[in-house]
Amino acid sequence: MRLFAIATLTAYALLIAGALAGGLWVLAALAYMTALTALLDEWVSRRSAAANPDASQTAADVLSAFLAMAHLVSLAATVAALAGDALSLPAKLALFAAAGLVYGQVSNSNAHELIHRTDRSLRSLGVWVYVSLLFGHHASAHPLVHHRFVGTDADPNSARRGESLYRFLRRAWVGSYRAGWQAERDRLQNTGKSQLAHPYLRYWAGAALMLFLAVAIGGAWGVLAYLLLCAFAQMQLLMSDYVQHYGLRRATGDNGKPVPIAPAHSWNSPHWYSSGLMLNAPRHSDHHAHPSRPYPALTLAPDVPMLPRSLPVMACVALYPRLWRRVMDPRLAKWQQSNAA
Repeated sequence: MRLFAIATLTAYALLIAGALAGGLWVLAALAYMTALTALLDEWVSRRSAAANPDASQTAADVLSAFLAMAHLVSLAATVAALAGDALSLPAKLALFAAAGLVYGQVSNSNAHELIHRTDRSLRSLGVWVYVSLLFGHHASAHPLVHHRFVGTDADPNSARRGESLYRFLRRAWVGSYRAGWQAERDRLQNTGKSQLAHPYLRYWAGAALMLFLAVAIGGAWGVLAYLLLCAFAQMQLLMSDYVQHYGLRRATGDNGKPVPIAPAHSWNSPHWYSSGLMLNAPRHSDHHAHPSRPYPALTLAPDVPMLPRSLPVMACVALYPRLWRRVMDPRLAKWQQSNAA
């Protein structure tokens, strides 16, 4: 738990300090989320720690709850700083970049953990983190659609081989929104509940509240800054999906249905610091095998698809489709050949 706490809390502390004090704190926040994390991953002779099945889920949940609160505080402080006059334009651009990276990598990973918890209060915290990023539908689409259909054409968030990140972004955002809506509608019909209980109504109301708060904090400039931050964070969430499932497909069994989800259907990363920063999200195969398993207990088996670099670095590579295909397509083909054998 020490690594998770240090890595994540440092990100929010530097971000809040940058928003409130500006100056070198802004540069420190940006450097922490980019160069420092990459250097710690690649240059420090260490790999992510072994899973700890005895780790206290209570401690993990307490940290996640605190991180959700830190996210909301930092979001308000960042919007105020971006809309205000205290920071110079270069400082605002650096703060925007740092905040978007924190929300896309840390806040998203933490909200992802929380929506998989069975405790209603914890799950609600995760939903609010997603709602605060205007991405509330992910709290429905992720568990009801992605986890059920991953690696098939029925999952909008599973990237196909040869599909560029930019084509995927358009398809995944709209597709997951619609699929999540339909999944929740079907669930309500199957349980005999009114469609007025549809979670999307709460997501819309929450989004309206967040926009109102952005206006109250920073006026028109506050709304603009808030919308751009949300778009940046949402793009990173979808980039993670793109990288973690690129080209890995579930075969069709003799019964005409996809084979069960297996460790072979997710890309993973063993890099220690970004794993701590993202609450073991790069141990993606084990998460899909055990969605409710708390993040300190996630395992990283040696015989799973492995990314050549850390998840954040590979997300940057995905920005350049030709480079991405040059790096990943041979690796994908080699994995598929060895796995078929």
